[in-house]
Amino acid sequence: MIRYLEKKDIPDVLTIYQLGIDTGIATFETMAPSLEQWDQKFHPNLRYVFEENDNILGWISITPVSSREVYKGVGEVSVYVHPHAKGKGVGTQLLEQLIVQAKLSGYWMLQSSIFEVNLVSIQLHKKSGFNIVGLRKGIARKNDQWMNTILMEQHLILE
Repeated sequence: MIRYLEKKDIPDVLTIYQLGIDTGIATFETMAPSLEQWDQKFHPNLRYVFEENDNILGWISITPVSSREVYKGVGEVSVYVHPHAKGKGVGTQLLEQLIVQAKLSGYWMLQSSIFEVNLVSIQLHKKSGFNIVGLRKGIARKNDQWMNTILMEQHLILE
């Protein structure tokens, strides 16, 4: 079941986030933020969890790409799935929920920056209608190595 993420869920969300960080291919972050930092970073209404048998199996939310007014409808997607739930459609269902709710909330574009080696995440985004718009070579260093990311986006409203 997908439902709105409540503050009581954030400790489980942070555990799943850290498990993603530990893979080395999910984010440039090296450790999950505090509960307060996480709560401030992610959109207050567009945050969801996938729950099964009282266990949080994944989460999704967005952050603004810019504080500039002209970009207020563009959000960066973060989606994380517990390793035990991989391949069960959790990420797909969360992403589909976010796409619908973001559009209803006035977002016109979602984007995701994904490590080039994270083929599972790239495939998940493609499956949900995201397109690759670029390769960012050596955008930042991780473990003393330059990393490439794939920039993906989905337009929710085309005029």
